[in-house]
Amino acid sequence: MAKVVATKGSLTLVAYRGDAKTLLAFNLAGKADAKNLAGFTIQAQPQGRDAYYIYNELQFKTPADHAQDPKEPARSSINAPIHKFRWLHVPGVNHQGLTPFLGPYTYTVTPRYFDDGALLPLDPSLSASVKVEVNHFAKAGLELGFTRGYTQSQAFVNHFGLKAKIQPAGHELLFDTSEVSGTNARGETFTYADEYQWLGFTAREKMFAILDEVLADKALTLDVFAYDLNEPDLIQRLLKLARQGRIRIILDNADLHHDKDKPKPEDEFTELFEKAAGRRELIKRGHFGRYAHDKVFVVSRVGARKTSPVKVMTGSTNFSVTGLYVNSNHIVIYNDAQVAGLYAGVFAEAWDTDVKKAAFIKSDWSQQTFSTTSKTTPATDFTFAPHDEDGAARALDPIVDRIAKEAKVRKGKGSVLFAVMEMANGNSPVYEALKTLHKNTNIFSFGISDNPDGIYLYPLGETTGVLVTGKPANTQLPPPFNQVPNIGGVKHQIHHKFVVCGFNGDDPVVFCGSSNLATGGEMNNGDNLLAIRDGDVATVFAIEALALVDHFNFLDSVARNDKSKTAKQKTKAKSAAPKASKAQAAVDAGWFLGTTDAWVAKYFDPKDLHAVDRMLFG
Repeated sequence: MAKVVATKGSLTLVAYRGDAKTLLAFNLAGKADAKNLAGFTIQAQPQGRDAYYIYNELQFKTPADHAQDPKEPARSSINAPIHKFRWLHVPGVNHQGLTPFLGPYTYTVTPRYFDDGALLPLDPSLSASVKVEVNHFAKAGLELGFTRGYTQSQAFVNHFGLKAKIQPAGHELLFDTSEVSGTNARGETFTYADEYQWLGFTAREKMFAILDEVLADKALTLDVFAYDLNEPDLIQRLLKLARQGRIRIILDNADLHHDKDKPKPEDEFTELFEKAAGRRELIKRGHFGRYAHDKVFVVSRVGARKTSPVKVMTGSTNFSVTGLYVNSNHIVIYNDAQVAGLYAGVFAEAWDTDVKKAAFIKSDWSQQTFSTTSKTTPATDFTFAPHDEDGAARALDPIVDRIAKEAKVRKGKGSVLFAVMEMANGNSPVYEALKTLHKNTNIFSFGISDNPDGIYLYPLGETTGVLVTGKPANTQLPPPFNQVPNIGGVKHQIHHKFVVCGFNGDDPVVFCGSSNLATGGEMNNGDNLLAIRDGDVATVFAIEALALVDHFNFLDSVARNDKSKTAKQKTKAKSAAPKASKAQAAVDAGWFLGTTDAWVAKYFDPKDLHAVDRMLFG
């Protein structure tokens, strides 16, 4: 069930299921139906609970001049309609707190209209409703999880304040996350654990659930590939398993994570782990050619005659404070013996050969592409790095080929949505394909990167795609928005490495995993790269890309002049496309700037749906 569709009169409402979130898209049949359009009111009703209206961050300057529900705040979408053709609903925050209801929701969307510049009362006869499951995503033995990764957001500031600390200053490797870490603007105190629950979102919940499952069942063991490793509550669980002799770890020891003179956190962990393990050899340090870059848990069940892999977790999420609570990341879990067996085999190969590149690239694990044959999990191809040069091409070329294929889809309905950490540096055929993708008007494209080699902003109605940076600098948000933290010291905001091709098409695919999608990484890092062919999975990742692009496009559009930008970036940003006016950029960002039908007719018209909005109805 990739989507649910409802129509009422001229209104079409589509709901796409994400991971504990829902993407709603709405459209009107024609220009006449948009005359005097003021926006959309969105109501959410969790099953068995009271309905509530989505809040708008913006409201009318003089609410009394417009039809208002006195029981609702001025920024409720019944009083201040949402001024976009799509909206991502993440339950909680305003209406349900940090632990919202998960289960069936009914969404009701109503177009709203002006009469002589004044908002008319809501007309229920125009409303369309859909019912959709809002829950952790799971399908056929596969689960997905995502970090929230929005320290630069209104929600984070509202919960934890502008100066919230992510970890104690000068902290040791292990610290008590139940300690109070700050006070928000309402005078409410919160702990590091409160922050971590919110920021880590479903990725943290599912990752810790695996660790707790292993701890609770003495018949289970855990093999771990780790790159960054410093999350205190996660480390405590690993040390418990070490004391019980039910864990093995391969931990990166490249310069970033190892220094014999000034020990790194991973060095400190190694000492603690070896002490907990006693005489048992349960940890190996290594880095293949450059990095041991996998982020993997393999769960196995010990039987009377053999040990059988039963579950594996992989993805882009490092087991660190930054990886779980600052970066935007994903995890993929296969509750499938065949897939778990593949990763167990890769771990055994690396363990037995002491994490050496030369030995690994000679193995079948490096030289083959593995495909699922199980009926209990979506069709997936796997490659395991490091490779030789041919193997690196075999891993990356399918992504490049599929991007090119999307340009040939009939009627210009091909699509590519992506979130990748790096695009400007390194040798990568994937980077080259993504860098210029937004210029191709035959493809619906939405993309974000921490280093996209420039910032590209387009006015409403442009048919070109969108490529934005995930590291906006010097943002200065206008009233009524709160200012957001500057993450300057953080190396990466967008740490994902995923590309979605053919969303809403006949053959959708998601490329994801730990690989940075560069040739050098594929030849020198311990990595894994997945190609998942499933429409529901593609939808979840597509929603993640849309959310990130929308959010950071807004922050980019209000960035002050950044003197630190390189000349190349400035040129790119200026020449890549026509410069969006402030009004147009505001509309893209979802601002509610006007109250007259003349302004709305100019900037808020279904014929001007962005290419991605049109794609949602493809």
